[in-house]
Amino acid sequence: MIDQIRKDLRIALDALYSLAPVEEGGILVVGCSTSEVLGKKIGTAGSEDAAAAIYETVADFCCEKGLFLAAQCCEHLNRSLVVEKTLMKARFLSRVNAVPVRNAGGAFATAAYSGMEDPVLVEAVAADIGIDIGNTLIGMHLRPVAVPVRVGVDRVGEAQLVLARSRCKYVGGSRAHYDPGLA
Repeated sequence: MIDQIRKDLRIALDALYSLAPVEEGGILVVGCSTSEVLGKKIGTAGSEDAAAAIYETVADFCCEKGLFLAAQCCEHLNRSLVVEKTLMKARFLSRVNAVPVRNAGGAFATAAYSGMEDPVLVEAVAADIGIDIGNTLIGMHLRPVAVPVRVGVDRVGEAQLVLARSRCKYVGGSRAHYDPGLA
């Protein structure tokens, strides 16, 4: 099952990026319920093995594309995010004081905290693209305007998969002209 999780997740990430390429230095926000991945109710059966596989897949993807990862914690840590300290400093993000564990933060955020070079928790980000594995509600961490993206994969394990990109806001009126490259 772990190999299939990795495979499906990588297909989804590649498809998202092909439909919504992000400049180097952009942010990918990921919310993940490993309980849902395993077909259980969110928050009831977190899996370190599934979390490690998902984190490694996403981290490899981000490294290849030059993106920052923001790993969303569960509601017990107010959906704060695990990020590298370099991102926090570069974007002037507000740091919070917590360390995720399986039952307060979630297995995925815990794996991210263990896997990053210099992890910190921040209150919020404004990510360029996002992937929500298991209905973890990442929308608050996407830049306005969030746009759903449909790809050939709609599940990772047993968990529903929702992908999103963001776009610049359209301003102006009937006489305005827009850059199609920013749509």
